[in-house]
Amino acid sequence: MTATLNPETSGDLPTQDLRISEFGAQKALAILAQSGKENAGVRVFIKSGGCSGYQYGMAIDDRELEGDTIVVDRGVKLLVDRMSFPLLRGSEVDFVENMMGGGFTVHNPNATSSCGCGHSFRTDGAQSPDGQGSGGCGSH
Repeated sequence: MTATLNPETSGDLPTQDLRISEFGAQKALAILAQSGKENAGVRVFIKSGGCSGYQYGMAIDDRELEGDTIVVDRGVKLLVDRMSFPLLRGSEVDFVENMMGGGFTVHNPNATSSCGCGHSFRTDGAQSPDGQGSGGCGSH
């Protein structure tokens, strides 16, 4: 079963669901428009690895998979698999620009620690899952 949440139209949704910032939505919509994939969204996922235990991943995806949670926020469809959603609940996808360039980032209230690169995090102060994640910031 696939769950669909639409924060823009449903005022009774809990605030802990996934969101995208205004600037992140502008960037995502521009990228999606250039992708050539009809009805595509941004798949946000978590995978084991990185220097803190888990890594964020994002990709353009035009598939809705069994068990996905689909959140439509600011006109952007965010797709999250069932394993990643609990770790991402309450997070905000954003786009940041700095002197080193720009890119998408995730502001995650579930992260108890993260590495300096901002692409890797841990949720409970424990060791990385499955013994993975001992690589440095360059391992993403």
